[in-house]
Amino acid sequence: MLRLSASAEADIISILAWTEDRFGHNARKRYQALLITALRDIMSDPERPGSISRPELGPAIRSYHLRHSRERVGALGGIVRTPRHLLLYRAIDPDIVGIGRVLHDAMEVERNLPADYGDR
Repeated sequence: MLRLSASAEADIISILAWTEDRFGHNARKRYQALLITALRDIMSDPERPGSISRPELGPAIRSYHLRHSRERVGALGGIVRTPRHLLLYRAIDPDIVGIGRVLHDAMEVERNLPADYGDR
């Protein structure tokens, strides 16, 4: 099961709105399909290839760039050639993955963590 923080939900809404405004409805659908695929990928295996342990950000925090899920989008949508976002998350327990943020890969990660991410 996935749990999205309020920040992650806002990130996704903003990313998809910006994508539609900038590139159109079909591009938004492709990026949405990529996000869904990446979320499913880390839910099924939080330590999947491509994920990175981020101990400098807090205990058990990992990041996963959307580019690692590009080829698995399949019937959900077309290929996003240059995805630019990463998921910050942690496995809360064996059945729950908590998504803290969905950030552009050019952003300073440390400045954009949810307030409680360093606490656990």
